[in-house]
Amino acid sequence: MENNLLSVSKQSEVEVLDSVYAKMVLDKALRDFRKEQIQKEIDQSLQDRNKEEFLRLTAELKDIS
Repeated sequence: MENNLLSVSKQSEVEVLDSVYAKMVLDKALRDFRKEQIQKEIDQSLQDRNKEEFLRLTAELKDIS
């Protein structure tokens, strides 16, 4: 019986760790995607000579980096 409880406990730990790792991977992918979007928008704001948009976007990029 005790062996079975240890097996269930270990399985639960593995499932929790898998969930945490999956969340970390997803968060990084979303952050990287947003960084790429912001960088494109920064390039556009430079082309448009839009200082306010440039400053807003660079501040956002700093926050997520």
